[in-house]
Amino acid sequence: MSNYKKDTDNTARLIAQHGSAWQAINPEYAARMRAQNRFQTGLDIARYTAKIMRDDMERYDRDPSQYTQSLGCWHGFIGQQKMISIKKHFNNTDRRYLYLSGWMIAALRSEFGPLPDQSMHEKTSVPSLIEELYTFLRQADARELGGLFRQLDQATEAGDQVKAASLQKQVDEYQTHIVPIIADIDAGFGNAEATYLLAKKMIEAGACCIQIENQVSDEKQCGHQDGKVTVPHADFLAKIRAVRYAFLELGVEDGVIVARTDSLGAGLTKQIAVSTQPGDLGAQYNAFLDVEEINMAEATENDVLMVRDGKLVRPKRLPSNLFQFKKGSGEDRVVLDCITSLENGADLLWIETEKPHVGQIKGMVDRIRQAVPNAKLVYNNSPSFNWTLNFRQQVFDAWQEEGRNVASYDREQLMREEYDNSELAKEADNRIRNFQADAAREAGIFHHLITLPTYHTAALSTDNLAKEYFGDEGMLGYVKNVQREEIRQSIACVKHQNMAGSDMGDDHKEYFSGEAALKASGKDNTMNQFA
Repeated sequence: MSNYKKDTDNTARLIAQHGSAWQAINPEYAARMRAQNRFQTGLDIARYTAKIMRDDMERYDRDPSQYTQSLGCWHGFIGQQKMISIKKHFNNTDRRYLYLSGWMIAALRSEFGPLPDQSMHEKTSVPSLIEELYTFLRQADARELGGLFRQLDQATEAGDQVKAASLQKQVDEYQTHIVPIIADIDAGFGNAEATYLLAKKMIEAGACCIQIENQVSDEKQCGHQDGKVTVPHADFLAKIRAVRYAFLELGVEDGVIVARTDSLGAGLTKQIAVSTQPGDLGAQYNAFLDVEEINMAEATENDVLMVRDGKLVRPKRLPSNLFQFKKGSGEDRVVLDCITSLENGADLLWIETEKPHVGQIKGMVDRIRQAVPNAKLVYNNSPSFNWTLNFRQQVFDAWQEEGRNVASYDREQLMREEYDNSELAKEADNRIRNFQADAAREAGIFHHLITLPTYHTAALSTDNLAKEYFGDEGMLGYVKNVQREEIRQSIACVKHQNMAGSDMGDDHKEYFSGEAALKASGKDNTMNQFA
C-alpha cells in the first residue's frame, strides 16, 4: 500500500471514530494537506537536512568528485526559485544546498538600511531569514504536490487507472525542495553565551549547519576587506562548543559546524593569549606576534612585555590598541587554526583567501591533513574576486614559467575585452570552468558556494530592463527579454498567481466549502493565457 493511500485510510478511520460531527471531512483531502506539510517544525528540517550533509560528507570522502554546491540567498523567494530550477534541470536536488550569507543580510535585510559586513545588522534577522527560506521551500513542495493531486483527480475522473497509478507513485516518491542551508553566524554576535543563544534560534528555524569565524565579534570585517582582527584560539573554541551544545540540546545530533579562519588576511589581534605552560595553544598564538627586543631601561609603565627565548620583548602595539602579527605568518596561523578547530569539535573548515588559486589552497590543506587526514573545506567562490583577471594572470604566469611566448599580452591589462577570444583567455575560462572539480579533487574542498550571486544578478538584470523599458524599446524591453523567455524556458513564475499560492487557495476553498467555493482559477483568470 502506498504512503498516500495508507495515510488516507488511517485518516478515514480517525474520522469514522468521531461520527457525524466529522462527516464533512474528506480523508483524502486531509492526507493531501499532510503530504503538503511534511515538515512540521524547523527542528524536523534541521534533523532531516543534517543527515543529508553527513551522508554527503561520507560520499565525498570516498569520491572527491562528489562535492557539493550552493548559492547564497537573501530572500525566501530567491531560495525557492533556485531549488525549483535545480529540480527542473537536474530532476533532483542531490548535493545542492543553499547558503545564507551574513553579507547579504547586512546589505539587504537590515532595518538600518544597507550596511557593510561588520555584524551591525540585527542578529534576529539571521534566524528570521532561515525560517523564511524554509517557508518558501515548503510552499514549493505544496504547490508542486497540489499540481500532482489535481492531475490525479483528472485521471481518476477520466477512468485512466494507469495514469492515476503513475501519479500516485510520483506522490509517494516525491522529492522535497527542502535542502541543507549553511547559515552564517558571523563571529557569534557577542560572547560564547550570545553565540549559543543565537545558534539555538537558527537551529530552531531549520539550520543544520552553522558557519562561525575567528574574528573579534565587535571588530568583525568582511573576509575580503582589510582591518580583520582575530581572537585567541581559546575564545574561538568556546564558541564552537557553544554551537555544539545548542545542537545537542535541541536533539540535532548530526548538526554540522563550519569553522572559518580569516587569519590569512588578518594581521591583527586584540588580545594576547593566556599561556600557562611553554608550547601550549596560547603560547603558539603569541609566538606569531611581531615583537621587538628591549631592555628594562627602555620599558615604560604602559608597555606590555613578554619573555621570548629568554629575551625581553615588547609586542608592537598600534594606536588602535591592537597588536600586530609578523608579516608572512598568515598561512602558518591558518594551519594552526584549522587543526585546532577540527580537534575541538568543528566538522568542516572555511579558509578565506584573497584569490581563487587551487595550488595555494592545496598547500595549506596538505599541511592540515598531516594532522587530520579527512579534513574538508567549504570554500567561498566569492564575487569579491575578479575571476577573469585572476585566472588570466595565472595562465600568463604558468605559460611564462614554461617558456612560452607571452609577449603579445600585457599582464596588468588582461581584463581588456580585446583579449576575450585569445588563446590565453580561452585557457583561463577552461580553468574557471573546472575550478570546483579541480579544487575538490586536489585541495579537499567538499562544498563550493557563491556568497552573493543574486545580489549581482538582480543588479545586472534590473539595469538591462531599465535601459530598455525606459528607452526606445518601451514595453518590448520587458516582453522580449523577460516574459517571452519565461514562457519559452518554462519558468514557473510566468504564472505568478500560481506561484503566490492562488491554486492552492482554490484547493482549500473546495476542501472547506465544497460546491460553494468561490475560486480564482475560472475561465476569466488571465493566467490561462500561459497554459
